[in-house]
Amino acid sequence: MTKTAAEILGNPEYLAISYGGYRENTREVQPTVEQIKEDMKILSAMGVKILRDYNVQLQHATTLLKAIRQLNEEDPSFEMYVMLGAWIDCQFAWTDKEPNHELESEANAAEIQRAVDLANAYPDIVKIIAVGNEAMVRWATSYFVRPNVVLKWVNHLQDLKKSGDLAADLWITSSDDFSSWGGGDTSYHTYDLESLIKAVDYVSMHTYPMHNSHYNPYFWVVPADEESLTDKEKIHAAMQRAKQFVIDQYNGVLTYMHSLGVDKPLHIGETGWATVCVADYGANGSKAADEYKSGLYYQHMREWTNENNISCFYFEAFDECWKDRNSEQGSENHFGLITLQGEAKYGLWDLVDKGIFDGLTRDGQSITKSCNGDKEVLMEAVLVPPTHY
Repeated sequence: MTKTAAEILGNPEYLAISYGGYRENTREVQPTVEQIKEDMKILSAMGVKILRDYNVQLQHATTLLKAIRQLNEEDPSFEMYVMLGAWIDCQFAWTDKEPNHELESEANAAEIQRAVDLANAYPDIVKIIAVGNEAMVRWATSYFVRPNVVLKWVNHLQDLKKSGDLAADLWITSSDDFSSWGGGDTSYHTYDLESLIKAVDYVSMHTYPMHNSHYNPYFWVVPADEESLTDKEKIHAAMQRAKQFVIDQYNGVLTYMHSLGVDKPLHIGETGWATVCVADYGANGSKAADEYKSGLYYQHMREWTNENNISCFYFEAFDECWKDRNSEQGSENHFGLITLQGEAKYGLWDLVDKGIFDGLTRDGQSITKSCNGDKEVLMEAVLVPPTHY
């Protein structure tokens, strides 16, 4: 029997993850139904039952829904639900013209309609529609819009629910940075944001301590009273501070919501930790990106969110190399828990040991441990956070 968003969000038995099935360094090569079915079996074995997809402009979302439906038909006990993203842009986004953040792209209406059509075609699978991805945060300089644009489309979808043109139990949200939801910079505290928070069914916030290890490193550097610790102790202490960084940002959004008299669910729409970086988060930067720290962070996030009935759409399931096609070692290509070659990174080694991936493959490759399971080899790439940055 299919579940509702209200039943699966915040339920530790329904782990959530962000998913992209792309194998190549361009999205022009779309994953097939069979490839996505392989991925779904891998994620299901991990306990994942809710996926986040980012847009419906490309074929990926439709192929994903087809794959899940086929798996449902082959095995009625198979459960996988989708948070469907509708991408939102400002006028002139991704063009040679200066983006106009005061007006929206004409393409947004068609994107919303495609999301509506898919939600109606797959009501047993699509349980959430997210209007925009980091669409309101001002550092998204290529495409961000003002909150009134997101509010317009959220209200439109809520009206469709009321009229019976969308399922009444479909939840509507937007997935954006913690600051965009009022959890930090008070300049985001506007009437339109207040109205948006009241209009969505729940708030989906992003939080990235790994990025902030470079941009806002106060919590990351080794403090004076920890300089005498061993390297491993320094790393573990830094990852505890990273966890607290997330909790503080979560509580910041929650506090703002409560100040508006709003009491509704707040979930993590995105958080993650890259395992490779040659720039800002690597050896010449904050020294944050590696498999060991990523594994610790993944464990921290799952433990904290499960204990507190928070859904965490961890970013992300598999590495995708199209995101930074000009730099193979760019961090954006290495946020996955599993590599393109089907190797489970350190955060999932325990699941390999338990045999949950036995008999499963990705593009013909069995799921094995990275570094051949040799922790000493893995630790060779691990750097200690800087004392002075």
